[in-house]
Amino acid sequence: MKGMGIIFKRELTSYFATPLAYVFIVIFLMLTGVFTFYLGSFYEARQADLTAFFTFHPWLYLFLIPAISMRLWAEERKTGTLELLLTLPILLKEAVLGKFLAAWVFSGIALLLTFPIWITVNYLGNPDNGVIFASYIGSWMMAGGFLAIGSCMSAMTNNQVIAFIVTVVVCFLFVVAGFPLVLDAFRGWAPQMLVDAIASLSFLTHFDAISRGVLDLRDLLYFIVMILAWLIATAVAIDMKKAD
Repeated sequence: MKGMGIIFKRELTSYFATPLAYVFIVIFLMLTGVFTFYLGSFYEARQADLTAFFTFHPWLYLFLIPAISMRLWAEERKTGTLELLLTLPILLKEAVLGKFLAAWVFSGIALLLTFPIWITVNYLGNPDNGVIFASYIGSWMMAGGFLAIGSCMSAMTNNQVIAFIVTVVVCFLFVVAGFPLVLDAFRGWAPQMLVDAIASLSFLTHFDAISRGVLDLRDLLYFIVMILAWLIATAVAIDMKKAD
């Protein structure tokens, strides 16, 4: 997997070679602070936990993660460097994994930089740090799921704006799949098995379970399978464009 390492280093370095990385991190940290301390009423709740912090992560990722993923392949196609990349002695799966892992690590760096909030809650009280740690893991896994979807959408077009919009729409559907309003629309005519299957596709369903402090293997497998499935779809989309 030497090729994957080369792509990974190139992509991760490219983020910090432009203002994109710094702008994204600043916006992410500012929004997490606003949502936690103002909209989430962190101080008013008088509880030593980070529920207010993690509650808004799916909605932050809904717009910020597609901003990262939209350039993964669309930019390569637009500039014509995709053909050059595919002629190199690198397997397609190595290129797909390398680009994805670079974006995932970058989002993980942004998430880690929120550690002052964790320090703050420990200073103010005695939180369950196991629950907070599990919530961080769940948040990062969810970001990976969003990125994998965005990678596939980016591979299907050479327009970053289109990739961004389609990614937001698809991710939104996966977020709200477990909402009662959505499930009620199916309960009237669909069998319960189908309703349960739709609910199980929701990012929120599995993220909420992890953020309660329970690292259930089923929830982790959901995100892993989701990531792998969309990365395979990415490889198929690129291979089809290559065949054209």
